[in-house]
Amino acid sequence: MKTNDRSILLVIGKALLYIWVIFILFVLGWIVLASLKTNQELFDGFWKLPETLQWGNYYTAWVQSDLASYFFNSVIVVTVSVLGIVLVSAPAAYVLSRFKFFWKEPLTLLFVIGIGIPYQAVLIPIYLLLLKTGLINSHLGLIIVYVALSLPFTIFILTGFFQTLPAEVEEAAAIDGATANTVFWKVMLPMARPGLITVTILNAVSLWNEFLLAKAYINVNDQYTLSVGLYQFYQSMQYNSDWVSLFAGVVIIIFPILIFFLWLSDRIIEGMTAGSGK
Repeated sequence: MKTNDRSILLVIGKALLYIWVIFILFVLGWIVLASLKTNQELFDGFWKLPETLQWGNYYTAWVQSDLASYFFNSVIVVTVSVLGIVLVSAPAAYVLSRFKFFWKEPLTLLFVIGIGIPYQAVLIPIYLLLLKTGLINSHLGLIIVYVALSLPFTIFILTGFFQTLPAEVEEAAAIDGATANTVFWKVMLPMARPGLITVTILNAVSLWNEFLLAKAYINVNDQYTLSVGLYQFYQSMQYNSDWVSLFAGVVIIIFPILIFFLWLSDRIIEGMTAGSGK
């Protein structure tokens, strides 16, 4: 491709990116503004600023609508799930990337195929399995499902990352007498930290916003995660029309994970681009 053509594509790409960023910032800004209005002000004018900031909307969403308990449920489920995903995926990806054995290629292909299976296709079989094992309506059951369904993507990403790490360091540690377990835990795993942080963030964001599985497998009010709790809150709008509190709830669900993402965004870029120059 000619240099001029690449420059034109680069300009178009940047322009589209800026438009997308402005649109997202506009939507987020409007949601925050709407969450600080009264219901009357919300319908009086799209751009009208609130006369007084209605912080009470957040109290209504957090306390009266019980988003607080849903929030902590989500924190527990997502934290334990992400830890489980990383603990299982990292050794599996290391073995697939570094060792030669008979079933290596079929196993790798199996994980790649697993990425393409939609949740809807396994929704009912998993439901019946959880029902049979007594794990339906429990956080443990949901965590096991999250870990199992997130493994293909995470192992695929980490396998590619481990392949970029220099083999010389691994060989030097082995020559010094380190066992395979020592090489993995004390040499390779610290070197893979950017990749581990990347998959941690991507899985945390995905599971924090996950709704379908949580709604299908949790039907007890005090076990709801935040996304399901917010949906229940939305359902109640047909009775009380407290839309501004709903927007406050949306802010509560969006901003914690957004701040977490922005805090570690440099690590994501570092992890995704590691080894690209090799």
